[in-house]
Amino acid sequence: MSLKKVAILQSNYIPWKGYFDIIGSVDEFIFYDEVQYTKNDWRNRNKIKTPTGIQWITIPVFQKNLNQKISETKVSNHKWNTKNWNTLKANYSQAPFFKTYSPFFEEIYNSLETPFLSEINQAFIKRICKLLNIKTKIRNSKEYELKGDPTEKLIDLCRQTNATHYLSGPAAKNYLKEFLFEEERITLEWMNYQGYPEYSQLYPPFEHSVSIVDLLFNTGALARDFMKLK
Repeated sequence: MSLKKVAILQSNYIPWKGYFDIIGSVDEFIFYDEVQYTKNDWRNRNKIKTPTGIQWITIPVFQKNLNQKISETKVSNHKWNTKNWNTLKANYSQAPFFKTYSPFFEEIYNSLETPFLSEINQAFIKRICKLLNIKTKIRNSKEYELKGDPTEKLIDLCRQTNATHYLSGPAAKNYLKEFLFEEERITLEWMNYQGYPEYSQLYPPFEHSVSIVDLLFNTGALARDFMKLK
């Protein structure tokens, strides 16, 4: 049996470099948006650097009830894309490679017409993966049958994709039932976010946990050198 490593994550809005490192570390990546939308999380917002410090850049959304899925969540202001793109321009126009990637991001912001947050997030992530030359196969959890509790659903996805290894973010250590992976003979691995090198960043002090746009605008084609991508 050939080895196959899989990662399964909720979509985030223009996520940080670590998110893309997880995608680049596996054979197949699955967007897991058929789960509960969580307010004040990474689904509809991320951090950027500004002259006055760290700032959230946010897509406003409707949350009608606590059981609402990420895949069901809709944008509440149709001008979100213009506002967010203007925020990026205002704070990164002086970055060394802003002009290089400005057309790339502007085209995405201007072309997105879907009201669904999940589709917006996935569009950005897929396009940025191509930009970073990440060739991992990307799927969507709605293509599969999902049964059981949170851990059982992940294992079921691993089973359906013939995964031999499952790569998880370290935060999941709080709730994943490791013994269930052992029972299924699926090797559970944890992503290590330690040891990222710093790069020349606008507006010191340096901050790792900001959107991937910060890395791209500041390092250009050298972005992969500051990631864990092989």
